[in-house]
Amino acid sequence: MLGCLVHGAARDAARRRLTAHCCRGMAAGRGEATGKKDLSEPLAAAYKPGDVEHGWYRWWEDHGFFRRAGTEESFVMAFPPPNVTGSLHLGHALTCSIQDTIARWHQMQGHEVVFIPGSDHAGIATQVVVERHLWATQRKTKHDLGREKFVEEVWKWKEEKGTVIYDQLRRLGSSLDWNRAVFTMDQHMNRAVTEAFVRLYDDGLVYRKEALVNWCCTLQSAISDIEVDHLHLTGPTELAVPGHDHPVTFGKMYDFAYRTADSEKEEVVVSTTRPETMLGDTAVMVHPDDTRYFHLHGRLLTHPLRQDTIPVITDKAVDPKFGTGAVKVTPGHSHEDNQVGERHNLPFLSILDGSGRVTDIVPDFEGIPRFKARDAVLAVLTALGLYRGCRAHPMMVPRCSRTQDIIEPILRPQWFIRCKEMAREAAEAVDSGRLSLVPEHHQQAWHSWLDNITDWCVSRQLWWGHRIPVYCVTTSDGRELWMAAASVDDARRKVVEGKGIPESSIASVEQEQDVLDTWFSSALFPFASLGWPGREGGGEALDLAKYYPTTLLETGHDILFFWVARMAMLGLKLTGELPFKTVLMHGLLCDAGGHKMSKSRGNVIDPMDVIAGASLEGLCGRVQSSQEAAEVVEGLKRNFPAGIPECGADALRFTLCSTNFKNQLLNIDVTRMEQTKFFGNKIWQTVRFLLSALEREADKGLSCTSPVQHSDRMHVLGVMDRWILSHLAGLVATADNGFTTYDLHLVTLGFLAFWQNRLCDVYLESIKPVLKGESKGERDCALQTLWTCVDAGLRVASPFMPYLTEELYQRLPRREGKQRSVMESDYPRPEEFKGVRNLRVEEGVETLLEVASALRTLKTSYGIAHDKVTGSVVSSDGVLRSILKDNLQTLATLGRMKEVWVEDGSSISPTFHSSSAVATLSSTTTVYLHLKGVVDPKVEVARLTKKLARLEKEERKVVKMVTAPGYEEKSPPHIQEAHHSKLVSIRSEMERLQALIHSLEDL
Repeated sequence: MLGCLVHGAARDAARRRLTAHCCRGMAAGRGEATGKKDLSEPLAAAYKPGDVEHGWYRWWEDHGFFRRAGTEESFVMAFPPPNVTGSLHLGHALTCSIQDTIARWHQMQGHEVVFIPGSDHAGIATQVVVERHLWATQRKTKHDLGREKFVEEVWKWKEEKGTVIYDQLRRLGSSLDWNRAVFTMDQHMNRAVTEAFVRLYDDGLVYRKEALVNWCCTLQSAISDIEVDHLHLTGPTELAVPGHDHPVTFGKMYDFAYRTADSEKEEVVVSTTRPETMLGDTAVMVHPDDTRYFHLHGRLLTHPLRQDTIPVITDKAVDPKFGTGAVKVTPGHSHEDNQVGERHNLPFLSILDGSGRVTDIVPDFEGIPRFKARDAVLAVLTALGLYRGCRAHPMMVPRCSRTQDIIEPILRPQWFIRCKEMAREAAEAVDSGRLSLVPEHHQQAWHSWLDNITDWCVSRQLWWGHRIPVYCVTTSDGRELWMAAASVDDARRKVVEGKGIPESSIASVEQEQDVLDTWFSSALFPFASLGWPGREGGGEALDLAKYYPTTLLETGHDILFFWVARMAMLGLKLTGELPFKTVLMHGLLCDAGGHKMSKSRGNVIDPMDVIAGASLEGLCGRVQSSQEAAEVVEGLKRNFPAGIPECGADALRFTLCSTNFKNQLLNIDVTRMEQTKFFGNKIWQTVRFLLSALEREADKGLSCTSPVQHSDRMHVLGVMDRWILSHLAGLVATADNGFTTYDLHLVTLGFLAFWQNRLCDVYLESIKPVLKGESKGERDCALQTLWTCVDAGLRVASPFMPYLTEELYQRLPRREGKQRSVMESDYPRPEEFKGVRNLRVEEGVETLLEVASALRTLKTSYGIAHDKVTGSVVSSDGVLRSILKDNLQTLATLGRMKEVWVEDGSSISPTFHSSSAVATLSSTTTVYLHLKGVVDPKVEVARLTKKLARLEKEERKVVKMVTAPGYEEKSPPHIQEAHHSKLVSIRSEMERLQALIHSLEDL
């Protein structure tokens, strides 16, 4: 038998071995035996996720269960490619759980499923990781190696580390077709990227210009908005900045004065949080209606450090009430000022180079690091008598999410893609219904972004990524022409043919050094992964013709614009079709308290920790040393005081799918995952019970056939059999509808309610006496009904819990034409249970359950734990009496009674059952628990009186609190409400105890 994943090892040791174990035990084609798990041993006494989940994935993969072909209908979906050097986070696990559940459902529907895996080269993230690795291991920078050698190091890193995330996806049970795995730097993807860019360029959609971009000085590259984190500061705060020896203080507002050029006595004071940027100021701006500055309109001010003049301009963008009402304008280093500069035709000065050092704009400051330049600027302003002091000021500090460097808006030549026309077509696709956004409320954001879209900056100053396929062709007379092309020779040819430049006039052809934004290649993924633009030499790929457009895209709504919209735009532009028909979006993950997950808060949940478990010591031990390390550790202690228990992949998947992921915010609690594991044990024990019962009947000619497949057998079933089958039919209908509408949480909720609350808590208990009884016919009906519920229930749950259901399904007796795997079985369909739903039976049994519950409650009230007690149900409702009389044994079993009688209420005298406890269910029905000879009235009265005394004491305490002088004025409303609720609860319980005492005194 294959060994268990976690066998007598500590949880943290298990987690460290997890990925390696996945690689050995699950990856196909590595020469090991590929047989099914040995199931000859009896089912273990308890469910252990590690034991169950080991081995099955390898068997699925080796036997091709992830590639079901030959059907007319296909379901095609691409997994959003995660970063190749990363590891799965909970967002990936949520996407994986939702996508794989849907994919498995389609496969069990008999559809051909094409589920495409991939990984993203993640230009910035990967380059940062490799640069850190180089420095840590060799004390070298990328510049020490040079571009070619550095890229070789990145490829080496990718080959060594790039399979980790794939193995983690396997561990989660993802039924991806690994034969189709795509890496965004594969040769084919390189060709697709080049083809796409050249087509866009040739269509006039690509251009180059100097523009203001988000610049990371550590990376020395532009980055996208999604890679910028905004840190909110309420006042002066010291932050570590890469490349600086000491922390830099942010959260201050600095004031200094500009003097008029024609008078030393007149000045205007401006405020700024970045005084060093005044080196690039080209104007001071005031509101045109601000009377304080009428006399300065159109006049010139002296720039004290550049020794030139700048104008005072007027613009309604100024808030006269903010600060002094006068604003410095730095068009070369502020996105807002950049727009002002364009409106007023101001000069755009660059005061910082790519590494964050001051340029030669002011020679005395040249080469000074930007934040040291701040101190130098303030010192000179002070010496000139222009500095007016500083004060605390709340502000947002933009930081690079990869390096934590402070982002600088800097002017740099960049490549852009015109997006207006493509955006219009993508917006129209939603309006026309060709593209569905689920949930629909995202349509408003979709239109808002596309209607106001700006051109896309696609160039990055990195070394790792797709080099932009644009070539600078220099002529012998010094002219430079840019041309997008597939190669140097292609660029030379296009210049000669398209621009009329003689071949002999071309002096050099050099490819652009910049690489493309990673989102560009990612935007091609749905069609490039299926073979676009076709094989070399021409011809569209067969897969593209067969499987494109894809059926569904599932992803987080936070990348609706950065990825989804761009896929739609480029898909329409390059293929003429949308890349998918439906976009299903999930919300932002938060912890149980509703806080956004972040490393600094210490509430991040690693899915591998949930699967294998992790101690608090292990969690804290993985925290890397940093300024925030102590804060992270405290967060871990607060959020996971006992660590994270081993829950398994099935519990993780089921729990994530149990959230209504269409909501904007999703609260995820580890304790819910542990509860799901316990529920998995409930499923396990149910199957153990069934297998044990079937084994006892094995020599008595029992055959496992479903009553619902033979309508002629339904009439011989008992009422409890028909009741549970009716609820099973309801579950199947709920599951069918839930998958169709992508409301997976309704499917999990329905399955949980059916299996735990109905099948286990009620039906199993009701048939235990039947299975011990003498009637073979009743035993057969009960076991065939139970087998039907288990068989269908496992198939319902299989897309959510593939490992557990496979393990149990393999042990069940099968129907004729048995399948090799639960993955090859049919998902239960409503038509399979046609005519089985019986609401009248359900209502009747619900009433029976109410009676049983009333009997149990009465027993609890009098402290009766044993079953040696009798009761009566007195009712004038003939229909109810008939149901109860036909199921007296079931009623006694569920009520935990020795015996129960049912009597006609119309013939009972008022003094009847005077020695019984009473519960009134309705105007027609009363339940009696016979206490005579069962309880000692004196002992019970003493016990209840003592309990009553404690409650009276508690009541006096609360009354004293709420009647104290000033209580209403001093106590918040929610506290007063809590005290009121507590008082009501105490008094209600006191009344109940007093009634019990009086009834006992009458015995």
